[in-house]
Amino acid sequence: MTKLLDEAVAAARTLPAAMQDDLARVIMALTGGEPGLIRLTAEEEASFDESFAEAERDEFATEEQIRAIWAKHGL
Repeated sequence: MTKLLDEAVAAARTLPAAMQDDLARVIMALTGGEPGLIRLTAEEEASFDESFAEAERDEFATEEQIRAIWAKHGL
């Protein structure tokens, strides 16, 4: 193990368990281990379901709405 990786692992040990698991999933995905899994909350799943339903109904943001979002973020 390189010194940098050893330092990163030591720093990761100080993180809360959930963050350590998230980091482990990223490392596994990058090294060809098990694919990284993203666990959605019930709220996030519901948001995706609603987004897919809106797309099925051809309900998309208007060009004006998109420009307003871009302007809000300085784009």
